[in-house]
Amino acid sequence: MRAVPQFGEREPGRDYPDRPAAFALILQDGMIAVVQVESRRRGRVIDLPGGGVDPGESAAQAVMRECGEEAGLVVEVGAEPFARADLYFVNDDGWAHNSRGQFFVASVAAEDPSLKVEDDHTLLWISPQAALTALDRDAHAWAVAAWMRSLERARSNG
Repeated sequence: MRAVPQFGEREPGRDYPDRPAAFALILQDGMIAVVQVESRRRGRVIDLPGGGVDPGESAAQAVMRECGEEAGLVVEVGAEPFARADLYFVNDDGWAHNSRGQFFVASVAAEDPSLKVEDDHTLLWISPQAALTALDRDAHAWAVAAWMRSLERARSNG
């Protein structure tokens, strides 16, 4: 089994309990979905859609819920994550945790603005190459790079 990379730096004196999280890589017309987030702690940042897995839901269910809440998208999610990466993270409320991220390929089934409840998130579409530098979280950029690499390898072998 492949080791899961760890991103971020621990702030001294903080505990970082594990927090399961799930994120979507959604490709449409050569662009990927990202959310621009107005964060009190980090300023205006770009993230992949997704977030924490709530008790009783699967990672895939969390991706579907989060894509609706953050971007108003109804998505279909791949059965298994294509990548996993951990990130030491402190949210806007000051809660530190180790985000144990699972990254899924997803596709847009429909748009439903009534699902969007996170007013500080705005859906944007950017090229995968632009995402490598635009994404705030190193774990997200790493996941996009891993996905791009797997696509290129599949093309080369296929």
